[in-house]
Amino acid sequence: MSFNNFGGFGGANMGQLMRQAQKMQEDIAKAKQEVQESIFTSSVGGGMVEVKMTGARLLQSINIKEEVIDPDDKEMLEDLIISAVNDCIEQIQRKLESVMPQMPTF
Repeated sequence: MSFNNFGGFGGANMGQLMRQAQKMQEDIAKAKQEVQESIFTSSVGGGMVEVKMTGARLLQSINIKEEVIDPDDKEMLEDLIISAVNDCIEQIQRKLESVMPQMPTF
């Protein structure tokens, strides 16, 4: 018995599946690269704190409006920064999930 003709899973069909899998891997790698090179921005506190990050989750900048800097309430500023950074990370994760193909279930 030859496996090349077993149930239609050999020969040209297997080659076609391999090419499709390779193309899917290339498309995924390209999509991930595009996300990593993108810039994500989060603004919190009515624009008082703005954070920019790359899709590779590298912090690019933090912009803090002067009026939010209160030496007697540094905890509020810390919370705003944490909130902005976390929001950027969530944006990146959502973008990655949106560009990843849905894997078929068998």
